[in-house]
Amino acid sequence: MPLELGVWRIDSGVTEVPISYMDQERRLEDILATDISIASPNWMVIGRQVRTSFGGCIDILAIDRVGNLVVLELKRDMTPREIVAQILDYASWVQEQEADALSRIFDSYQEKYLHNGFESLDAAFCSHFRTQHMPETLNENHELVVVASALDDSTERIVTYLSETHGVPINAVFFRLFKDDDREYLTRAWYRDPTGTEVLAEETTSKGTWNGEFYVNISSSYDWEKAQKYNYVVAGGGQWYSRTLSLLKDGGRFWLYLPGIGYAGVGIVVDSTPVTAKEFLVRQDDGTEVPLADLPDVDPGVMEDIDEPGKENFLVRVKWLKTLPQDKAIRERGFFAQQNSVCLPKAEKWDHTVKRLKKRFDIQD
Repeated sequence: MPLELGVWRIDSGVTEVPISYMDQERRLEDILATDISIASPNWMVIGRQVRTSFGGCIDILAIDRVGNLVVLELKRDMTPREIVAQILDYASWVQEQEADALSRIFDSYQEKYLHNGFESLDAAFCSHFRTQHMPETLNENHELVVVASALDDSTERIVTYLSETHGVPINAVFFRLFKDDDREYLTRAWYRDPTGTEVLAEETTSKGTWNGEFYVNISSSYDWEKAQKYNYVVAGGGQWYSRTLSLLKDGGRFWLYLPGIGYAGVGIVVDSTPVTAKEFLVRQDDGTEVPLADLPDVDPGVMEDIDEPGKENFLVRVKWLKTLPQDKAIRERGFFAQQNSVCLPKAEKWDHTVKRLKKRFDIQD
């Protein structure tokens, strides 16, 4: 059944804060366009009222930090069937948009809504997500999000049916406005775990089957030489980055990518359980283990935020088969690359990439 949300003030007794419906749906659209992190910190708005060639306008078009698109459509006064049919129609248009089209959409968005000149999509993306490089491929997958002030039974049934039966990466999020005297509070609740929808988007829109080879990405904020020396891969700075480390399996082979530089290593997962930098132990030549934090030349990037819950760096123990210095990293046109810390790619591009890397690293199966 639909989710219900309540707010109570408890500083002087227990008083329920009453629900206050927004004056108009446009206000919610304005709020989300101004700060999309209210819905998800992993999104950046690139378009608003985006007109499609099929007719109609997408309320908000966003991009996530791996270059996938997110279509957000406000329910307004539409029936459940109308809103779902519309967002699916928009999805059929969105999946065809390539990088040049996305740049034009972002230019129009800046001109009409931001009035701040014409920053390139690439530069805006890097600034927003605090990364040095935009993903090499964009719009490989997409997500669909119905935005509403409440989730009715019919919409819930349709979203569940499409996602669970047909694997459509669709979700619903609803917002409630609460007023306490002259203060206003906005609450958010997702119908389905949004992390699960992100994974579903990649699994259902990618073609082919996974070849058993893991893709691993180490951010440029970490010291690649130290990762080689102390036999680990690392991700951190938030759950979005670190959660995919759990995809790794003991004994699995992985290929290590340095963002914007190239592939610099291939290794085997020794212990797939992610542990914090404070907990990670480095095995010495004599078999003893020493806490990474006690080593004199530990990577300061790995030790950042170790006492701040949610931002810790997590490490997985590996055995390197072959590595290359950063300036010798392998990069070829057509190689697979994205910003997930770990993924199990199903794209044909990944099969091609692994085949080429085996030759370049002289790895014999």
